Amino acid sequence: MLPWHQYLMGVLYVLAGMNHFRKPKLYVRIIPPYLPVHSTLVMLSGVAEMILGFMIMNKNTQAEAAWGIIIMLIAFIPVHIYMLQNKEAAMKLPKWVLILRLPLQFGLMYWAYLYT
Repeated sequence: MLPWHQYLMGVLYVLAGMNHFRKPKLYVRIIPPYLPVHSTLVMLSGVAEMILGFMIMNKNTQAEAAWGIIIMLIAFIPVHIYMLQNKEAAMKLPKWVLILRLPLQFGLMYWAYLYT
């Protein structure tokens, strides 16, 4: 049996991935302009989050999922930086929240690393 917090992580990623399909425009807006095919990236990242979320909840695939989540979170760092730099992408979030999201990414990476 996996620890409850591993299931929590999995469910959070599955729900986050599903949200990419519920509100795709929200995610398109936060992708830096130098990245191509924003809508496709939103859908692919949503699918990746859901797959990795399910994988982290399976003992046989948890290590691969953990590394996939870490890589995905690293890939998302430019989005967080872009949100700090662009007022429209910031979605009216306070600057301190946007700044706090960067170290949060590293905390999430550490959390995933626990399951490698």
